[in-house]
Amino acid sequence: MTDLPDFEQMWRELTPIGRSASSGGYNRLPWHAAELELRAWFREAATARGLEVEEDPFGNLVAWWTPEVVATLPGLPDPPDQARSARGPAVLTGSHLDSVLDGGAYDGPLGVVSSFAALDLMRSRGVVPDRRLGVAAFVEEEGSRFGRACLGSRLAVGATKWADAAELTDREGIRLGDVIEGGESRMLDGVATYVELHVEQGRGLVDLDAPVGVHDAIWPHGRYRYDIAGRADHAGTTRMEDRIDPMLTYAMTALAANKQARVQGQRATFGRIDVRPNGTNAVPSHVTAWLDARAESDAALTALVGEIERQATERADRDGTTVTVTAESVSGEVTFDVDLRDELSGRLGGVPILPTQAGHDAGVLQDAGIPTAMLFVRNPSGVSHSPYESAEMADCLAGVTALADALTGLVTAQVTAQVTAQVTE
Repeated sequence: MTDLPDFEQMWRELTPIGRSASSGGYNRLPWHAAELELRAWFREAATARGLEVEEDPFGNLVAWWTPEVVATLPGLPDPPDQARSARGPAVLTGSHLDSVLDGGAYDGPLGVVSSFAALDLMRSRGVVPDRRLGVAAFVEEEGSRFGRACLGSRLAVGATKWADAAELTDREGIRLGDVIEGGESRMLDGVATYVELHVEQGRGLVDLDAPVGVHDAIWPHGRYRYDIAGRADHAGTTRMEDRIDPMLTYAMTALAANKQARVQGQRATFGRIDVRPNGTNAVPSHVTAWLDARAESDAALTALVGEIERQATERADRDGTTVTVTAESVSGEVTFDVDLRDELSGRLGGVPILPTQAGHDAGVLQDAGIPTAMLFVRNPSGVSHSPYESAEMADCLAGVTALADALTGLVTAQVTAQVTAQVTE
C-alpha cells in the first residue's frame, strides 16, 4: 500500500493532461486524446489497487472494491467469512473526467482522484467493506462534445434512450453512434447509494469559512436552442431599414435574458452562438444560439424561459425574422436524499448544507431512485468552468478525509471493528 501514489502525486499526474499552453485551461472532450489518456490513467489507478474495472457500452467506468479483494492486500489479514461472501447493496462514489471547453482542473477529476485517495485512506485504517464499493468515472458529464449534459449517467440509468443519443452530433458533424456502439448498461445494478465529491462552483463555503460542505438540492435547469432566421445581404449596399437581420433579434434576446434573470433572481446565459454565413461583410441569414437557464424552482424556470421567449418573438416580429425555440434538455429540481444528507453532515461534524445551481451526475442518479448525496470542497476563487477554478491542497485533503469517513459508515458494520482489532493486535 505504501507504494501507491497519494492524492498529491495523483493530482500532479493529471495536471498536464489536456491543458492549454496559452490559456491554462483544459480541453478534455469525451473520446478525444486528453480524455482517453485520463481514462487510461483511471484503469491504471484501479489496477494498482487490485480493483476490477467495469466499462458499460456507453464508456462509463467503475472500479469495484469487493470484500474478496481485501485478502490480496499486503499488511492486512484475510477478511472474516461474512465479509468475504457479503453481496449487500453496493455503494458508489466518483465523478467525471471530461471538461467544458477551456475549463478548470478540478471540475470532475477532483471527485475521481479523491475517491481513490479515500479508498486508500480507508484501507490504511483497516476498513473492510461488507458490500461492494465502486469508484465511478461517468462519461460526457459536461455535454461539451455532444451537447447533452450528464449524458453518460443518463444513458446508464435509462433516462436517455440510446436510439436518441446515437443520433447526436458534435461540432464536426460526427455522430455519437459512430463513436461508440451503445447498448444496455447493467453497471448500476445493485447500487443502493451514491456519494459524489465535487469542487464548489460558487462562494458559499468561502463566505462560511468552511473547507467542506454538503449539497441538499440542485436547481432545475435547461438548455434551449434558439434558431433565428433572416435574410443574407450586403453589409455595405443594403440600407439599415431594408435589412432582415437575425443578429439584431439575437442581440435583444441576449439582453432580455440577462435582464429577466437579474430581475427574477435566477440565471440565464447565452454562451454559444453559430452565425451563418459568418462573413464580416455580410448581413447574416441565420443565427443559432443556445440559452442555459437555471432557477430556484420548476415554476421559476418555466416563468424565466417563457418571458425570454416572449420578448424574443416580439422582437422578431419587428425585425421581420422568425424564432424557433427548442428545449434540448431540461432537468427538474432535484432534492438529494434527506436522511443520507443529514447522516453525512452529522458524521462530518455538522458541515454546512447548501444548494447548488450546477447539474451533476448525482442528480441523475437521485432522479433514478438511487439515494444520493454530494460533498463539495471550497473554491477560494468562486469561479468554475474556467481556468481560474481552484482549490487549496489542504481543503482537498480535508475533502478526502470527509469522503473516507462518509463511505466508511456506508460500507461497514461489525466487520470493520473485527478486522481493525486483528490489524492492531
